[in-house]
Amino acid sequence: MTQEEPLDAVIRARIRGLRLARGWSLDALAGRCHMSASTLSRIETGHRRISIDQLVPIARALGSSLDQLVEPVDDDDVVIRPRHDRGHGVVSWMLTREDEPHGLAVAKMRIPARRPTHELGVHPGHEWFTVLSGTARLQLGERVILVEAGQAAQFSTMAPHAISAAEGQVEILVIFDRDGRRAHLDAIDLTESPAD
Repeated sequence: MTQEEPLDAVIRARIRGLRLARGWSLDALAGRCHMSASTLSRIETGHRRISIDQLVPIARALGSSLDQLVEPVDDDDVVIRPRHDRGHGVVSWMLTREDEPHGLAVAKMRIPARRPTHELGVHPGHEWFTVLSGTARLQLGERVILVEAGQAAQFSTMAPHAISAAEGQVEILVIFDRDGRRAHLDAIDLTESPAD
């Protein structure tokens, strides 16, 4: 067996994993990408070098892209670390990457019982959240709506709005569109939280 570079080993494991996830034998994948089953076996096991002209039909046959097969492994994005908004006392866990292609952002937020009051925000778009624990106080203009654990809310963000804790701390899972992300996440002072 030849000595493999780490990315080379990852590509081989991805090919094998995608093939097995589809329930395909080596023969089944070989027929779809016009290669012999023995060539595919040697690619998967590291007994044959992988060339770009082989990866393209393999990726296509597996319903993947070349970019996805060769994407480098980076463990830095595996662990989600909490961030603390010093201005509002909110702790946030970003559950999506900043480069998410559709502009959506998903975050878990812990809002303290005595969160400092701030102005109601207005921006284009919609927001959605569900309460994981506690009771959230959603203010939409003059209207106040209590959203309890297990309940969800969706609203137009053109209405002046703010989310706070009704009693005690509240934890929510929130989805922001691109405008909501800019208004609520990009404009606040987030630092890595030492706790949680």
